[in-house]
Amino acid sequence: MTGTGENTPRVVTFGCRLNSYESEVMANHAREAGLQNTVIFNTCAVTAEATRQARQSIRRSRKANPDARIIVTGCAAQISPEKFARMDEVDLVIGNQEKMQLESYQDFGLGRTEKLLVNDIMAVKETANHLIDGYAERTRAFVQVQNGCDHRCTFCIIPYGRGNSRSVPMGDVIAQVRRLVENGYQEVIITGVDISSYGFDLPGKPTLGGLCQKILTLVPELRRLRLSSIDSIEIDPVLFKVITQEERLMPHLHLSLQSGDDMILKRMKRRHSRADSIDFCRRVRAQRPDVVFGADIIAGFPTETEQMFQNSMRLVEECDLTYLHVFPYSARAGTPAARMPALGKQICKQRAVRLRALGQTQFDRYMHAQMGKVISVLVEKHQQTAGTVTGHTEHFAPALITSAYEPGEIVRARVTGFDNGSLIADQNNL
Repeated sequence: MTGTGENTPRVVTFGCRLNSYESEVMANHAREAGLQNTVIFNTCAVTAEATRQARQSIRRSRKANPDARIIVTGCAAQISPEKFARMDEVDLVIGNQEKMQLESYQDFGLGRTEKLLVNDIMAVKETANHLIDGYAERTRAFVQVQNGCDHRCTFCIIPYGRGNSRSVPMGDVIAQVRRLVENGYQEVIITGVDISSYGFDLPGKPTLGGLCQKILTLVPELRRLRLSSIDSIEIDPVLFKVITQEERLMPHLHLSLQSGDDMILKRMKRRHSRADSIDFCRRVRAQRPDVVFGADIIAGFPTETEQMFQNSMRLVEECDLTYLHVFPYSARAGTPAARMPALGKQICKQRAVRLRALGQTQFDRYMHAQMGKVISVLVEKHQQTAGTVTGHTEHFAPALITSAYEPGEIVRARVTGFDNGSLIADQNNL
């Protein structure tokens, strides 16, 4: 949640890292507009459950703050604005484009009678850069380089919430990274809806690889650069070189795999095959052996047989994935997949449980293998125990360290144990 203090406008964020970035921009706009006693919900539509949770949170907020004004925005609001407008708890619904504009907040409550401020997202052709000085937690920062998606995966509703792909000019991205580094941030995460498609709509058609190379060259003070979810089939040669040779590009890649079965991938309208995923992981590890991979996988996609599901299970092991983000399939109205023969909800849930159990086994194995190694940790929070801090390693593994360092600093320590999902490390044992 962005915003502190009783009268400060608060932003409640659901979903992806791009939403986190946008929430900071929205919070800045709301403060500049002088909004008080206002709660802004930045919703997600990736699953029906995400939308349900947002509606539930809105109702709870109204009960807890009966006098507060409630604004709803984000992908769920963009796709189904009328549903949120019909909620008695909601004062205003604004679209994904409008939420990034200062004027959307300036006249709130001053003679406005309409409850909807949502335009056609498909008509948006550009993504503006919004310079922000920092984030509430002041550790790592997100930088948006792209928005929207030109692909139409059969299960995905997000293009209808985000519009078509559009990129932020390279110079604007570099200026934002430099500004954040000057304000003390040592780690930046490149984010967007489909960052692998970066630059196709810009003059000269720059690539994501070229962008990363420029950031690392022109902002040498930046200690860590991360990528959010990428589509491995769209990795350009320059980005592959950056991933495998540039130490400041963190050795943790999150892949949009979705399935390990070729027939299901075709029915999803994905652009890669099972073999493509395995080959990509193999080629990266051949040049950078310490890299770890995470992935999104959907369990129980329509028509998925047990054998097809087993292919996804085996892919986790063949790609040696460390972090799994598992979604039980959720039909989204208006998508082609919603018209395909569906599996029972219980089958989807059971397969998700099995995938998550395998993912936990993979994660535990990786964490135990770190015993005795020296790790580099970005400090994020102080713990209640004096002199103890938590953060994440270069490989994005959670870590707890006995240290007096402040959030935002990078420290080195040796791993002495693994407990409750975190590495235990000690600076006195280097």
